[in-house]
Amino acid sequence: MGVLMVIVGVFVMVLCMCTAVLRWNEMRYRKKGLPPGTMGWPVFGETTEFLKQGPNFMKNQRARYGSFFKSHILGCPTVVSMDPELNRYILMNEAKGLVPGYPQSMLDILGKCNIAAVHGSTHKQMRGALLALISPTMIRQQLLPKIDEFMRAFLSNWDNQVINIQDKTKEMAFLSSLKQIASAESSSVAQQFMPEFFKLVLGTLSLPIDLPGTNYRRGFQARQNILKILGQLIEKRRDSEESHKDMLGHLMRNDDSNRHKLSDDEIIDQIITILYSGYETVSTTSMMAVKYLHDHPTVLEELRKEHMGIRERKRADEPIEWNDLKSMRFTRAVIFETSRLATIVNGVLRKTTQEMELNGYVIPKGWRIYVYTREINYDPFLYPDPLAFNPWRWMDKGLESQNYFLIFGGGTRQCPGKELGIAEISTFLHYFVTRYRWEEVGAEKLMKFPRVEAPNGLHIRVSSY
Repeated sequence: MGVLMVIVGVFVMVLCMCTAVLRWNEMRYRKKGLPPGTMGWPVFGETTEFLKQGPNFMKNQRARYGSFFKSHILGCPTVVSMDPELNRYILMNEAKGLVPGYPQSMLDILGKCNIAAVHGSTHKQMRGALLALISPTMIRQQLLPKIDEFMRAFLSNWDNQVINIQDKTKEMAFLSSLKQIASAESSSVAQQFMPEFFKLVLGTLSLPIDLPGTNYRRGFQARQNILKILGQLIEKRRDSEESHKDMLGHLMRNDDSNRHKLSDDEIIDQIITILYSGYETVSTTSMMAVKYLHDHPTVLEELRKEHMGIRERKRADEPIEWNDLKSMRFTRAVIFETSRLATIVNGVLRKTTQEMELNGYVIPKGWRIYVYTREINYDPFLYPDPLAFNPWRWMDKGLESQNYFLIFGGGTRQCPGKELGIAEISTFLHYFVTRYRWEEVGAEKLMKFPRVEAPNGLHIRVSSY
């Protein structure tokens, strides 16, 4: 009986201490004018609940506090905005002190010159350099031929195989980008580069805990290895003085036609940014498109009809050209609907550079604002029957241009590689659906938060069409 009383006493004491700590932490942030909400534990905040419950955490907090509330997630005090009008305002007003606020792990690993880390005149310079690489003219004249050549070869031997489409689309997204960046050397550096890049990606999605064995430490070490690989590549090109018509060649050009001259460190961070920004969206959207097409035969039939029509106008070995890409209206609709329904991107982070008022509340300097756009994708007023996979809804071009279309971000930070990514996914789908049919093997689980992924892979059996 005495032992039981001691156990109960210890339990009550721990419970009281936990309650006191939680109450103390709430009192720290009970500043007049702050939005409503809870802050959770000191240091850790509500990150565990956020990562475990995902969208349900957000819905529960919105039910209690409305569409604008405070929390402590991903290592810092954060205001979450789920209001479409306010989200648009935040994304459109970087000049008013709402700059990118991505996690420290991401900034450490992607580099201080990456486009997500800089703002003001530096951002304008880096974005200008990036847009010069992926303009419609560059896509038409230089990038699309490389994409077509790569996809044609990459998809050439899948007949009568069981493949993990998740791994294949990851490989495809990385290798396609690498070919566009350094076409002549892509094959020789890919084997060394690819595993380091995958470790870098995992590191950016981790807490910045610099201990042996953590994803952050592995990601940071991978960055050092990638810096070495790219530094040697730049030196080799400089020594050869040979002209290259690819992204790296354009970045290294030192004549008057290059208005955005960058240092070697800036060039390397730009390359890492190009690889990173396109990798997650292109690979995951491609995988989920294959999944949704499998589950919706009428959509697959319409998509295949569009691509077979393109093939009928061409010789067997003739590549996809700019006019073919522009004619893929239903393919574009499939890509948008896949991005919307799967919600590849849940939202974007901003940070206040000064104390400011938003939505009637005071937001302290240095707080992050999580522009949470996920729920907009399922708004029945914008997307009737929102849980249905219905690409036809995008055939009305007005939907793509409406104010709440934030699948690719918004304002001056809208994804600059949007059209390049669409070109890659469209070309992948072209060769996939015109060459093959497929069926799923097993019923593998899909996770939708914090990232869209199949933890055990997504296996399909492929046969010729």
